[in-house]
Amino acid sequence: MSEKKKESVLAGFKAFLMRGNVVDLAVAVVIGAAFTNIVNAIVKGIISPLVGAIGTKNLDVYTSCLKAPCGVDAKGEPTGVNIMWGSVLNAALSFLITAAVVYFLMVLPMAKYLSKVEARRKAKEGVQESMEITELEVLKDIRDVLVAQRNGNGESVRPQGTPGARDAF
Repeated sequence: MSEKKKESVLAGFKAFLMRGNVVDLAVAVVIGAAFTNIVNAIVKGIISPLVGAIGTKNLDVYTSCLKAPCGVDAKGEPTGVNIMWGSVLNAALSFLITAAVVYFLMVLPMAKYLSKVEARRKAKEGVQESMEITELEVLKDIRDVLVAQRNGNGESVRPQGTPGARDAF
């Protein structure tokens, strides 16, 4: 019994791993990790030096002291109440820069590509729909001719001046 249970647990685990969304998620995590390295290189190599030209490269040094004296005593322990707002600003800027890089290098080009693909699909669908409408018109004309022949007069019930099945043959 335990052997069957073990097989069913393993089979269930295998089925879980083979579901498309789990595999897609794993691929997304790996690509995300690789893309993080690219974004970090852009921030470290381009953005930080530009910010450093205006101020300092390391925003972590900006602090405010609420309860003086702020610093480090002889034992190496911090004294006072030090608010490290530079670290928060650094994290916020890193987030904004990362979001901008992701948006302008990944999201925007992909959205443009997908809109082009969708426009092509709609254009192709429109052509197919017009072909179906044309076929429907021809079939209606054939029906009209057959009804007219059955009535014995040989004339179609179609209004004058409209192209019909006889015109197509």
